Amino acid sequence: MNEEKHIAGIYIRVSTEDQAREGFSLPEQEKRLRAMCEYKGYKIYKIYKDAGISAKTGNHRPAFEELKEDIKNKKVNTIVVLKLDRLTRSVYDMENIMKFLEENNAYLDCANDDINTTNANGRMVARLLTTVSQNEIERTSERTKIGLAGAIKEGNIPNKAPFGYKHVNKKLVPDPLTKDQVIRIFNLYYEGNSYQTISNIYNKEKVFGKTNWSDGTILKILENEIYKGDFVHGKRTNNPTYYENVVEPIVSKELWEECQVQKKKNSRNYKRDKDYLFLQKLKCPKCDRILGGNATRKKNGNVYYYYQCHNCKISIKETEIEKEIKTLLIDILEYDNVVNEFFLPVLKSKLDNPKEELEKELKNLNNKKERIKNAYIDSIFTEEEYKKEKELIDNQIEYVNSKLLENEQVEQLNFTIDDILLKRDMDFINKVKLPISYYAFNDNWDLLDRNIQADIIMRYIDNVELEMVNNSFVVKQANFRSTFYSEFEELYNKGYIDLKRPLTLSFDGVCVDTTVRYSEYLPLKKVMQHLYRLNEFYEVGFYKGTLYKETRKLDMLPLKNGETPIRIFPLQDKDNGNNNWVSMGMFTTKNIPNDIKVNIRDVFEKIPDDVVNE
Repeated sequence: MNEEKHIAGIYIRVSTEDQAREGFSLPEQEKRLRAMCEYKGYKIYKIYKDAGISAKTGNHRPAFEELKEDIKNKKVNTIVVLKLDRLTRSVYDMENIMKFLEENNAYLDCANDDINTTNANGRMVARLLTTVSQNEIERTSERTKIGLAGAIKEGNIPNKAPFGYKHVNKKLVPDPLTKDQVIRIFNLYYEGNSYQTISNIYNKEKVFGKTNWSDGTILKILENEIYKGDFVHGKRTNNPTYYENVVEPIVSKELWEECQVQKKKNSRNYKRDKDYLFLQKLKCPKCDRILGGNATRKKNGNVYYYYQCHNCKISIKETEIEKEIKTLLIDILEYDNVVNEFFLPVLKSKLDNPKEELEKELKNLNNKKERIKNAYIDSIFTEEEYKKEKELIDNQIEYVNSKLLENEQVEQLNFTIDDILLKRDMDFINKVKLPISYYAFNDNWDLLDRNIQADIIMRYIDNVELEMVNNSFVVKQANFRSTFYSEFEELYNKGYIDLKRPLTLSFDGVCVDTTVRYSEYLPLKKVMQHLYRLNEFYEVGFYKGTLYKETRKLDMLPLKNGETPIRIFPLQDKDNGNNNWVSMGMFTTKNIPNDIKVNIRDVFEKIPDDVVNE
């Protein structure tokens, strides 16, 4: 080996993290290796430089590949590097390099690691040093993964914020300016519109001033788990990691899953038939298969809907299912009218459209508009480019202004979450006193369009359980969606909403089994405030009584003739120490309209103001 002439290819490399470290800069490496070659009598053929590239397996290093080609062509016979980790940190790669050198009668010389591959002992040392280097990089990788997992669980998603989100203090949060369009995409797709149809709608409307919406863009949004609050790290790798509930969702998990189910159908040709009220909600109790829909049209034009199991050859009429859960559907509609369609959007709008943020965005857009105007004046933009950019910004300004207007309108409304229970009580009183007018002012389930009925069932009911009785389907029970149930339960537990409970009412010794609206405990001050407000519009009675826990029997003073219970509620908190009974309150109203104190229209369209007690 000493007699063989060494023709050196000096290989120098820095990764991004190396560049700030002393002694690892490219000029410093080259200087030291040139001195070493001069000392050892090596002839330098060429300097091979890879900048900003790590030594991980799979990274493409153009200069190193060029060096290998020159070795094959006998232009170079010795690789000269500062340290072994400049060449590789992988045991697998090192074995391949050693094999390559042996096959081409070439050698490796490391200045700092004292490696000489001309003998077996030198090759062993090289392998040992590479193993240590790989172990360090793997440990660093493990530490990085642990830190990354913790950050993701805290909502610090490392990727670029997807459409509908933005980063605030490193956390991914819904963007009030764009999230509504994400919700709209999911709803449009659920309704049966294809990716192409949705992109065409968005291009036609120039949503956010864009005309390049594509079906691929829509598909990417629909497939992204982030919109239901989850995140998949390393999705394109063999071992992706799934993180659940790490960010605030924009759509419900149920809607997201429904859209994934629909993707299995032909997205360009399939149109969801909303005539079926209980689509994807029914399973055969025999074979657990989802029931399919079938419809027949009679000569009189009426359409009759059925759900059937193709395996078990059994079917059930849609009207039978609807009839069995009719009371539940009416209750859901009343909740939807008061809570979902009225109060929650108002409160959500106050929360999700902060005025300061909208005004800041508007200022940024106006500044941007001024900058492109100046760029056009300075001939940086052509007239065509200026008009195009201006149109995009004008569309965004218009959108933000609409949100600001909505925000101003909301600020003028004084509704609070306390008003939900008040409105529910008023609706009940109006139904008792003015049943004909009540159904004129409020939605009636039987008069709703079928597509509206189907939408309400989709949003609130998870599934309807069936059971077999005499070889026929019958309804066992309906189950709420978890999101609806959790929202309802939260409002109920805080005393802001009621539910119906079967109770035995005892009036002057006479027991009556009935169903009564029931709400949770509220402080007496709030109860009285509620009563005073109702009495601004109607004559409302207030009774006290006792509920016996074991028998669910409620003892109250005798009601006056024509009085109807509006709602009952505990007058003591849960931790009252009474194991057998609870002190209860009850509001009542008369089933006649002559005690209404305001115009009839006002009881349907207005809410009494808070009463100030002296």
